[in-house]
Amino acid sequence: MEKVIKPTNGYTALILSVVFLLITVYCFIQAGVSNNGVIVVPGIVSMLAAILIWKGLIIVQPNTARVLNLFGNYVGSVKDNGMFFVNPFYTANKLTQRVQNLAIPTLKVNDKMGNPVEIAGVIVWQIQDTYKAAYDVADYNAFVRMQSEAALRTLTMNFAYDNIEDENAALTLREGGTKINELLATELNERLESAGIIIKEARISHLAYAQEIAGAMLQRQQASAIVAARFKIVEGAVSMVELALDQLSKKDIVHLDDERKAAMVSNLMVVLCGERSAQPVLNTGTLYQ
Repeated sequence: MEKVIKPTNGYTALILSVVFLLITVYCFIQAGVSNNGVIVVPGIVSMLAAILIWKGLIIVQPNTARVLNLFGNYVGSVKDNGMFFVNPFYTANKLTQRVQNLAIPTLKVNDKMGNPVEIAGVIVWQIQDTYKAAYDVADYNAFVRMQSEAALRTLTMNFAYDNIEDENAALTLREGGTKINELLATELNERLESAGIIIKEARISHLAYAQEIAGAMLQRQQASAIVAARFKIVEGAVSMVELALDQLSKKDIVHLDDERKAAMVSNLMVVLCGERSAQPVLNTGTLYQ
């Protein structure tokens, strides 16, 4: 478990080390002038004291932390910024707590319906627990990369690419949008919690059918779009024909028997549903000739 500590101010220790260094210089000068070896001993002691103080000085930059370890035992983590003095025998490992980006490379994965899909993502992550990041995983950077790819593969296999294959799907990769990104972030947080890492943001950056089926799926999507468009055209044409017959009947413009109504409906449907503009035909005779 992470334990945050605040060591002694380092500036006081730095000034003390300078004092010891001056004492060392003075002792060696006096020993040379008086040719007295006894004076050298305090100088050596002062020099060793200055070296130990220098070794115990640590500088913590903004958004970084130092994890302190004494002979294999975790002592604590320093997260405050500035210069501090700690036990010279501590091992101080540096960890960054800055927000970092990771681009998950394009992966080829089968979706829920078994179709090969190319998918990639981008995640924004940050170290929250320095103890877990330093001691619970061997390499937290490699751990983030591997678990991110695994989470993206798992997400892809749990959903269909779109509703063409699974018409009853409430959520698909292509249309899921924010919900799919939230599910990816949740999956990543569960996987990276053991390393003391939290996910700030996760999103899909690339999504497409694999090349071997992309052409066939494009044709299928085009066919579905054409069918949907035709359905709308026919639905509108039927409404217009119904309206025309109703208005002719209400305003008593012309009386048509069933055969002539059928002919009129046929002609109107051809005009309204045809892909090309209809060619007008002028009737110079009577209605029935």
